[in-house]
Order: sequence, then structure tokens, then C-alpha cells
Amino acid sequence: MASFTTINKDNWHRKSTFDYFRQFELPFFNITVNVDVSALKSLCDKKGYSFFLASLFYAMKAANDIDEFKLRIRGEDIIRHNNIRVGSTIQFDDKSFGFCYFPYLESLEEFISNGQVLLEEALEAKGFSPKDGNDDLLHFSVIPWLHFTSFKHARRVGQEDSIPKIVFGRYQQQGETLQMPVNVEVHHALADGYHVGLFFEKLQKYLDNL
Repeated sequence: MASFTTINKDNWHRKSTFDYFRQFELPFFNITVNVDVSALKSLCDKKGYSFFLASLFYAMKAANDIDEFKLRIRGEDIIRHNNIRVGSTIQFDDKSFGFCYFPYLESLEEFISNGQVLLEEALEAKGFSPKDGNDDLLHFSVIPWLHFTSFKHARRVGQEDSIPKIVFGRYQQQGETLQMPVNVEVHHALADGYHVGLFFEKLQKYLDNL
């Protein structure tokens, strides 16, 4: 059974938007929003969960609720994955970094349990092996040293890349809440500001109802 569906562009409601932004050399836009992670931090402290893995899980869950976050450009085709997983940067003890990939799972407990094993294996291997050929995922980065207000990604101009990129920053106390900056970057041929706004709305709803 195919894990994705090919979109019929001729009947697609975004065809004109897609054709327009597909011609741009840099067709990406990004937005940074502070997210209230007070309840998530409390849950992680209570259960002994990794805050990093729990954050990945709920961002993955929110993205999987939105079709536009599951769309990818493959040559002349547009495909929609049934679900998308997570690829994230991780830091080694010598301060260099690599990548770790986490499968899509429905349960927070299962995601964290499985993710902890994968994370430990990746940290031990200390390899730099980006999976550039895979597009059934989200690209995550974590900048835990900074409570940033904006972010710009490294890009290879002219290279086909339609994978959304999400960055977590350092959370800090603001009034009675813990606020964490989250940056989301998408390909404008596949998604608009409305869809990024919807992602933040769904993410915050998940984090408020733990």
C-alpha cells in the first residue's frame, strides 16, 4: 500500500499559487512565534520525560493534522504523505552535531521510549549522515542557548527542497508562563500563512490540554 497520494494538479485548488511560487529562486517564508510550554515542562518533570522528545512529538502531531505540511514536490509531481516523521539535529559531546530520525507514532509514551533508544544510538555513533533523499519527514533544529525572535536557514539555491523546517529555541519565564520560540519555514508553493497559523494553533492546543 502506497504511503502517499499523488495530487492531480489540474484539479488542485492551489494550482495557480503553486505555478507562481514554483518559479521563485527562494520560495520559502518563515514565521517565529512564542509558544506556551508551561504544561509540557510540568508534564516532563512529573513523568521524567525528555522535554526535547516531547516537544518533537507534539510538533509532529500538529503537522500531521495539516495536509499542507505533508505535501512535497517531486520533480513535476506533488505528493501528499499519509503521515510524516521527524528528523532533528542533535549535539555530540565535542559540540559538533549530527542527525537523528524518529518514526511517526501515535502515543507520546511510545514515541519517547522509542526515541530515547534512537537518540542514544545516534549520540554514540557520532555520525554526520543527513538523509537528503527522504522527504516523508519534518526537518527540526534546536537552539537551546537562545530565546530567538527570528531564524534563517542555510539553503542550496536551485535544489529541490519542499520539506517544512521547524526550530525550537530556549524557553524562558515570561510572567507566569514559560515561553519557547518556535520558527516554522515552509515552501510558499505548498502552504500559506494561514496553514502556518493553523499549525501554531493546533500545537498550542495540544500543549494546553495535557
